[in-house]
Amino acid sequence: MNFKRLITYFLAICTVMISVIICLDLWISYKTKPYIYHDENKVPYRAIGVVLGTSKYVRGGGINDFYRNRIDGAISLYSQGKVDYLLLSGDNALQSYNEPITMQKDLIKAGIPREAIVLDFAGFRTLDSVVRANRVFDANDFTIITQEFHCERAIFIALAQNIQAQCFAVPAPNSMKLIRIRETLARVGAFIDLYILKKEPKYLGPVIPIISNNN
Repeated sequence: MNFKRLITYFLAICTVMISVIICLDLWISYKTKPYIYHDENKVPYRAIGVVLGTSKYVRGGGINDFYRNRIDGAISLYSQGKVDYLLLSGDNALQSYNEPITMQKDLIKAGIPREAIVLDFAGFRTLDSVVRANRVFDANDFTIITQEFHCERAIFIALAQNIQAQCFAVPAPNSMKLIRIRETLARVGAFIDLYILKKEPKYLGPVIPIISNNN
């Protein structure tokens, strides 16, 4: 086989792979659209809101807009009575980096009662956060709070796991090109995790129902 033919085959394979990735990305957006809300006034009531964690600060200093908008969205939904409890799910892999605690502090400062806040320290990935909300915290019908592109992947995971979830899409920063590319690849990873590798959350553990524990 000569070099030119190898190049042709290589380019053909790359074209097919890129086409599959783009189609998967578009399919996930289409499939999850009915479950995503942009207007907080139109978000149906659910007892539990799941706030997906992210870093509070960006490199070089300053508040991360992804974080700020998720916190603002959680405050708004709670204040309007759209949710009764906020499950804060994120990473706490390092002693100096604890997403749930950071979110809790800011929500309490904003006037959210401590008893309305539940922490999930094992939300290492979106899959972990969504599945643990259902299987550890006994929530089957809840509102996820994050940006739209992240909503789509989170709802895709929920649908694959037969979890009834909806999402409140909070605003995203203007500079989204690199993040959107990363999200497209993350969707491929989510598809592989769900349908090929059948991955489970890193940690599960005993069931801790949010509603019964607070009533």
